[in-house]
Amino acid sequence: MAKTTFEKIEEIKEKISQLENQKKKLMQEQKTQERKARTKRLIERGAIVESLLDGAEALTNDEIKELLQIALLPASTGQNPKNPAAQSEQREALA
Repeated sequence: MAKTTFEKIEEIKEKISQLENQKKKLMQEQKTQERKARTKRLIERGAIVESLLDGAEALTNDEIKELLQIALLPASTGQNPKNPAAQSEQREALA
């Protein structure tokens, strides 16, 4: 038996609804994968930092941030990274 135009429209609406739900599900899966990848990256990078800093467990997050800023400051600001006096002063300021 042939379908009426109304029935065809209803079927198409149902397909659209199903496709929209599939899209939402895929987008949620993508967000989950991105979040897991970011979490893994942060954990790995934190482990690298802790492995390179003696006594890192005893330092606060702010202290680690300061150490990293000092270590990376010359590269990010164009200052001379080979100026040991400036680096020494910065390190002493943290102590």
